[in-house]
Amino acid sequence: MIKSILCAVDISQPQVETNVLKVAAEFAKNNDARLDVISVIPDYGMSIVGSFFSEDHTRKAISKAKEALSTLVKGVVGTEANEKVRHIVATGSAYEEILKLAEAAKTDLIVIGAHKPDFKDYLLGPNAARVVRHSKCSVYVVR
Repeated sequence: MIKSILCAVDISQPQVETNVLKVAAEFAKNNDARLDVISVIPDYGMSIVGSFFSEDHTRKAISKAKEALSTLVKGVVGTEANEKVRHIVATGSAYEEILKLAEAAKTDLIVIGAHKPDFKDYLLGPNAARVVRHSKCSVYVVR
């Protein structure tokens, strides 16, 4: 039985992620499960990268990401359902943050999108593939 669903979306591509979120919301509704939605932004505070950004850049980026995530979720599931969704914005590596949250939240199912990979993805592995490979729970990949 599925009690907790984690949906991973990229807020920089809302038109692509809408379908992923719809699938996750339908799973949550059909299973009367809690829905958590996560979006991961780069960690601008990293030593070399951080020197190019102001000190409050990460804080501002997280704030804007939370706003965009809430808008995306509300647009897909509606205002009432959105109030029950837990919105999470993390910083760092997407697949690592998704897996950390899934384990901490005792997630039963991760819903993630898989998009047409670039050549570099064949060498490094896209986030969806890494989540599937390393997850301790079931993963549903939306194409």
